[in-house]
Amino acid sequence: MVNWCFTFVFSLFLYMITKHFYYKFYKFPPRPFFSVPIIGHLYLLKKPLHRTLAKISNKYGPVVFLEFGSRPVLLVSSPSAAEDCFTTNDLIFANRPKLLAGKHLGYNYTTLAWASYGHHWRNLRRIASLEILSNNRIQMFTNIRRDEVLSLISSLHESSKNGRFVEVDMKAWLFNVTLNTIMRMITGRRCYGDKKEEPEARKFRVMVEETFRLSGASNIGDFVPLAKWIGVNSIERKMVKLNHKKDSSVQELIELHRRMRSHSPVEEKKTIIDVLLSLQEREPESYTDEIIRGLILIFLLAYDFVEAISIKY
Repeated sequence: MVNWCFTFVFSLFLYMITKHFYYKFYKFPPRPFFSVPIIGHLYLLKKPLHRTLAKISNKYGPVVFLEFGSRPVLLVSSPSAAEDCFTTNDLIFANRPKLLAGKHLGYNYTTLAWASYGHHWRNLRRIASLEILSNNRIQMFTNIRRDEVLSLISSLHESSKNGRFVEVDMKAWLFNVTLNTIMRMITGRRCYGDKKEEPEARKFRVMVEETFRLSGASNIGDFVPLAKWIGVNSIERKMVKLNHKKDSSVQELIELHRRMRSHSPVEEKKTIIDVLLSLQEREPESYTDEIIRGLILIFLLAYDFVEAISIKY
């Protein structure tokens, strides 16, 4: 037993020393010396994550090399180093990691948020910047933004009737306005906050929130592949189930707008879905239903990401 323990400790020490000099020899950035086999530096991570990473940067420098299980991670915390990553070495850092969420929720790494740098990603970026986020498109939805702001003012006025001061959570109110605005721009429907709120809109919001929760980087199987074989694959089953539900729900919206367009004698681009369907009629290979579904969900997930960051920090 003693010999076994000595052998284990000596092997672990030899493993760390070998890796340390290996990274030194190949001039890797500084890294915490103690890297546990299989999990790497994951043992260092504690909540809140941003403060833990700040402490590591303060100790080891503006550029730190970490090992999150089987995945190498570069921690950059200085403006000059970040600028170098996004300018001089931008192509090296352009690709996305192959995480489980990208496979099941990102249409096998083909959506804008998960696609690797290349022709397909550049085409998606062109669609998003020129056809959806251009000045003309944004101007087209001015009335929606105006309506939602007026609705917010009216609701605040209603909550403070009789001259009473009422405490309100402005962050929640403003996020409600933002989500309703995005939903109306994409689908033509409000998500919530309306007395005539549609059940489909509520279902869509729940689906988007669940997508965001499962898309987080908390899946240990993404960093420690061994975890997939010891019962930690329940997240993957949830992703597969959600993907089927997500596909059917978003496709229903697309088919609804497609039927409305077929019955309308005059072409009207009332929503982002209508805009994308109009482009699909001209370029069916570039604007497939799958690409349209991916773009819709990416814009909605961007809202939820901002909301989560605001609440957390």
